[in-house]
Amino acid sequence: MQRQTTLASDFALSGKGLHTGLNVNVTFKPAPENHGYKLKRIDLPDQPVIDALAENVTNTQRGTVLTKNDVQISTVEHALAALYAHGVDNCLIEIDAPEMPILDGSALHFSQNIERVGLVEQNAPKDYYIVRHKIEVKDEKTGSSLIVLPDDRLSVNVLIEFDSPVLANQYATLNDIEEFPQSIAASRTFVFLREVETLLANNLIKGGDLDNAIVIYDRKVSQAEMDKIADSLGLPHKNPKELGYLNERPLVFPNEPARHKLIDVIGDIALTGKPIKGHIIATRPGHKINNQLARLIRKDIKLNDVQPPVYDPTEAPVMDINRIRELLPHRYPFLLVDKIIEIGGDYIVGIKNVSVNEPFFQGHFPQEPVMPGVLLVESMAQTGGLLVLNSVDEPERYSTYFMKIDGVKFRQKVVPGDTLIFRIQMISPIRRGIATMKGYVFVGEKVVCEAEFMAQIIKNK
Repeated sequence: MQRQTTLASDFALSGKGLHTGLNVNVTFKPAPENHGYKLKRIDLPDQPVIDALAENVTNTQRGTVLTKNDVQISTVEHALAALYAHGVDNCLIEIDAPEMPILDGSALHFSQNIERVGLVEQNAPKDYYIVRHKIEVKDEKTGSSLIVLPDDRLSVNVLIEFDSPVLANQYATLNDIEEFPQSIAASRTFVFLREVETLLANNLIKGGDLDNAIVIYDRKVSQAEMDKIADSLGLPHKNPKELGYLNERPLVFPNEPARHKLIDVIGDIALTGKPIKGHIIATRPGHKINNQLARLIRKDIKLNDVQPPVYDPTEAPVMDINRIRELLPHRYPFLLVDKIIEIGGDYIVGIKNVSVNEPFFQGHFPQEPVMPGVLLVESMAQTGGLLVLNSVDEPERYSTYFMKIDGVKFRQKVVPGDTLIFRIQMISPIRRGIATMKGYVFVGEKVVCEAEFMAQIIKNK
């Protein structure tokens, strides 16, 4: 089982804000389990904290802006992309300005410092959002779209398209998130020279220069206009006859702009609050549509606070029925778990295939067969018993017994033909032979039953 991680120690960075031009100091700190990403404005009274979640995004113009009670922090996407790509689940970010430092315009410095301090594993399991069917958002006006498909890990494809002789079509691919530090992180943000005057008029890019952005000159202007724009950004004067990139520093990658857009996609998807297993195909992405996708996923997370385990019936079980019979004393007609497909230190996933030949259907009910709710709870308990017995030496010498059942909910009926998927999680470590667990029963993607229960481990006589 993969567990949550946080930073092994603090690290700090300083630089200017791209849009505000302010000098900014930011510190990344370890955080406890299930904390997620939070940003604290330490320059303000009461040091307000903003959760880095999609619903807190209030502006997506040339960057992602988080806001809570009129307190905001902008340009968060590069830092969040680095945390997300490195698998950091929990981090507190303390900042003394309303904008993250732009540094060199990429995610490189964040990524390098995460690698330098390292990560520590925590006790809580890593809670993935698993994409089970196609998710799509579109903007018909701009032609932008993001599609997410099922995958066993996070992978991203990005296609960008501009009406430009210098930067037309480019694509970038990240097949494995572990490639991010070497293949993606160093890609800098970019801007077209023709956009600069508008951005300055909108009180943006006050801190922009050739050290933190790729500047693309793709439409000829007069020498006077070129000099005016260059002076406004503190850039050297250039010959307006030569189209191309104005930076003296060469591109890190031939498709650096597309790779930077990939950073933005990951940074904005980090606002879902969970690591994702899915394949993202982003066509002409931008912060606005990225946030629309993140909000859509957040909505699904809220509606389904627990996701069903992934079940592939062709994979060999970790416990088959023969091993289950060795551990549990139950026999026909009361052995209610067929196999175990996954087991960790504090959780277990089991399967039961419900057949019309189940003996309880003879009386419950003859004309409308429905599995009794009490047997759903018993099925969870047996699965939880296997989890508990798996933690002791010589498990064949022990049995588990119910002590208490709480919070039982039945959400829909179970009928012949259903495949039940049980997921049982320890609520707390076993103490003095007492185990407290939370269990869910799924049919497909729907929760049909849930309960909390306490059991005692007793040595057989």
